[in-house]
Amino acid sequence: MIVFDKPKSLTDAPLHYCPGCTHGIIHRLVAEAIDELGIEGKTIGVAPVGCAVMAYDYFACDMVEAAHGRAPAVATGIKRANPENIVFTYQGDGDLASIGTAETVHSATRNENITVIFVNNAIYGMTGGQMAPTSLPGQVTQTSPYGRDTSLCGFPVKICEMLSQLEGPEYLARVAVNNVKNIKNAKAAIKKAFENQVNGKGFSLVEVISSCPTNWGMTPKDALKWIDENMIPYYPLGVYKDRSGEAK
Repeated sequence: MIVFDKPKSLTDAPLHYCPGCTHGIIHRLVAEAIDELGIEGKTIGVAPVGCAVMAYDYFACDMVEAAHGRAPAVATGIKRANPENIVFTYQGDGDLASIGTAETVHSATRNENITVIFVNNAIYGMTGGQMAPTSLPGQVTQTSPYGRDTSLCGFPVKICEMLSQLEGPEYLARVAVNNVKNIKNAKAAIKKAFENQVNGKGFSLVEVISSCPTNWGMTPKDALKWIDENMIPYYPLGVYKDRSGEAK
């Protein structure tokens, strides 16, 4: 009896991510949700610019590459032209919370019937570890060697909290993938976000707190611990908006 297998919605291509990076876990959860809902044949993913720029190599469904930050706009066009398809974006914090903030906000406020997977690792991973919009106060990065100074750089952007003030979105949740319990909760949230689209409910975004051991300068084990001790206290997990259930 098979008790563990690769989701059919993932290809056999080896992942390019750094050792200990949790993008691979998130890819698997997305693929499992697609498999379980039986929607792989009609799903279209939109890949970002950033660490996940080659997501089109890893998901077995049709994929489109978007310009930096424009994934929600591209997904909107695809979904409106092909409303029978299931359309999702997979984006990092630089892509979604910086250059793509406008696309994110306006897709949400229009309640576009798309699913957004937002990976927050509090740093620019692909370009060498610069400070991101989501970097924590005091966090050391390549461009904040003395720690993020909020008097100069402002405070981190809290996407779920910000979007929850809009009337449009159907579902907003923040999860993490640094331990088994959190991974199970993340899987449930991601699957719900896809189910909402299948049922025509509208815009769903799942923010996933992820690790970046390479650019945090930590071992993979220490990076998972750092999520618990630093990221989750600043970015509390939970459901921030759910029209069909409880919200934070």
